[in-house]
Amino acid sequence: MAFAADVDPMDWPNWRGPQQNSCSYETGLIEKFNPKGGPGSNVLWKSEIAAGISTPIVMHGRLYTIVRDSPGTRKDAEKVICLDAASGELIWENIYNVFLSDVPAERVGWSNVCGDPETNQVYALGACCLLQCIDGETGKTLWERSLSEEYGMLSTYGGRTNSPVVFENLVVISGVTTGWDETARPAHRFLAFDKNNGDLVWITSTRPLPEDTTYSTPTIAVINGQQVLVTGSGDGTIHAIQPRTGKVLWQEVLSRRGINTSVTVDNNGKVYASHGEENPEGTAMGAVVRIDGEFASLDSASAEQWRTEELTVGKSSPLKVNDRIYVVEDSSRLHVLDSETGEAIGKPLKLGTAMRGSLLYADGKIYACTATGYFYVLKPSEDGVETLFKVRLPSGHDVGGSPIVSHGRIYLPTTAGLFCLGDEEVKPSMGSIEPAAAERPLSENPQLAQLQLIPAEAIVKQGSTLPLQVVAFNSLGRRLDSIPTDLTFEVVGDGGSVDGDGVFHSSGDHAHQAAIVTVRSGSISHQARLRVIPDLPWTFDFSSGEVPVTWIGARYRHEARTIDGNPMMVKITTIPKGTRSQTWMGPTDLSDYTVTADVKAAPGASKLPDIGLINGRYTLDLMGESQQLQIRTWTAQLRMAKSVPLQWQADTWYTLKVQAKVENGEAIIHGKVWPRDQAEPSEWTLTATDEAPNHHGSPGLFGNATNAEIFIDNVTVAQNGD
Repeated sequence: MAFAADVDPMDWPNWRGPQQNSCSYETGLIEKFNPKGGPGSNVLWKSEIAAGISTPIVMHGRLYTIVRDSPGTRKDAEKVICLDAASGELIWENIYNVFLSDVPAERVGWSNVCGDPETNQVYALGACCLLQCIDGETGKTLWERSLSEEYGMLSTYGGRTNSPVVFENLVVISGVTTGWDETARPAHRFLAFDKNNGDLVWITSTRPLPEDTTYSTPTIAVINGQQVLVTGSGDGTIHAIQPRTGKVLWQEVLSRRGINTSVTVDNNGKVYASHGEENPEGTAMGAVVRIDGEFASLDSASAEQWRTEELTVGKSSPLKVNDRIYVVEDSSRLHVLDSETGEAIGKPLKLGTAMRGSLLYADGKIYACTATGYFYVLKPSEDGVETLFKVRLPSGHDVGGSPIVSHGRIYLPTTAGLFCLGDEEVKPSMGSIEPAAAERPLSENPQLAQLQLIPAEAIVKQGSTLPLQVVAFNSLGRRLDSIPTDLTFEVVGDGGSVDGDGVFHSSGDHAHQAAIVTVRSGSISHQARLRVIPDLPWTFDFSSGEVPVTWIGARYRHEARTIDGNPMMVKITTIPKGTRSQTWMGPTDLSDYTVTADVKAAPGASKLPDIGLINGRYTLDLMGESQQLQIRTWTAQLRMAKSVPLQWQADTWYTLKVQAKVENGEAIIHGKVWPRDQAEPSEWTLTATDEAPNHHGSPGLFGNATNAEIFIDNVTVAQNGD
């Protein structure tokens, strides 16, 4: 086990480095290499196993990255791999399925892993929004959270996938989510989990109904004496958030659409951000902006100091070196700007045709690689940059990630292999490290200003208990040494109660219920949201006249109706970007169960919708336009899928039924459909097997209501054989 004292300044535990700014203090790095290898090439090793579009990290002598596993086969999946950083030898791999996602296969492995040197743990967000904490030594998954099933996180819109970031006891991740009850409307949300056990510590929403999903990684730095998490989001805004509490400090509108780049924050609290979309005003595309983070607040005027427009820097994050900002447009044109004024220095340098990765500054040099494999070593000059070295990588070596540096080596990820570049004769060394800005001492501000209730959200099994932890903070987001002695608890909803020791006791009347728990000390309060879920079997007939409050992603996209005296739930057609969606009903650890529902396409539909059930991360889909019944798990890839023709029509009630179980290392999924007014057939309509099985998952619903509304009634979930 590694400890904080063992943190190595030459490690690169975050894709943008230990300072989260793509800068290194290492010296003695190479200025050229021959990608074909051989003596004197400076290619120490190349790993085809690590080929991909992700940026690796290096921690405690090991390299970690995300890649695709077994592409094009029935076991097509994603995996986190660990290599020996010195030799490139594979140490372990952690393979996991892509499920219930529209992510294209070529976008698997888009996210970047994040390491925690203190615990030697690695955090990874999979293409289907599976967040894992992995033991860096063994590759064993220590805990996982299925962010799609638990929080409604989207993995669509091109498969943009965010990267986690570790801060103290937290791991923070973000994405567009469609939660339950008041969070059912889509919003880009930031979620902070306890890095050791996976409990949700806080969740913070941005403006609802964002234009895009994004992959901007937060940057955490001290501004004005307090720790601040600064990041772009799908609503086109730069948000500043207290990383320990989730409290929003300020917001600056950058773009009309989502922001994919990460910001750079200097030691003076200046924030440099970029985007490649429409600006808030005018018709110009793209901009680089400086924000005065020390002046910014929710109550003040804009803290934007300068904006240089018509620079479409939408993929490669800004790099600050001394008093200059280096940015690369999506078309791979490199610009150098004065950090105080935003004015151009020298002429832009055309690097190639496209750029996705970010620049790396180390040993007085700037390393860059275009999407099509033009690798550069550049040096800052009086009028911009000068080219020290340029080489074209062999055909097939496309680059989606960024170069990194650790212990005297440059690591360059490509789609045909990961290069380790260095000179074996040169001993790794470090220059002097610029001290980071300091946080204000707690002694200057010891007053209670905020409370935190952990977990912020959770599922509680009906009839069980859940201890709640209360944490106290000052106004700057620093944790206080003790909590107030006058705490009181209040519960809204029928889900349960909290005793004097802060333990939640769930109710036991076999209903899916919500409980909003509030803790108070004087005028200061905080809430936690709990879903109380009973054991199987479940039955939902919508007789309450409500969409179930505990269902993920349901209340915004569905409504309860009574038609001809019959209560039911309807998936509506008028939700932008939400007519094709999934809904989940409960815990993700359920297995070997059966889901049944009565479904109908609205009368008068000229084109039929798709109507489906979800069981154990498999979907049974009654497909309208193609008139077939299909079982699948990964929609975009269909690594395992089976279909049969099936004629059905609008304004007729059908019963859908799907059963899943795992036997002898394979998943067996049965599905059937029949007119509701007829007897259930004895035979299954369709059976599929999966040799790379999903072992568990939440029951749910799938629907594409683009063509017509979907009527749903009599939903049941029961253990197989009940």
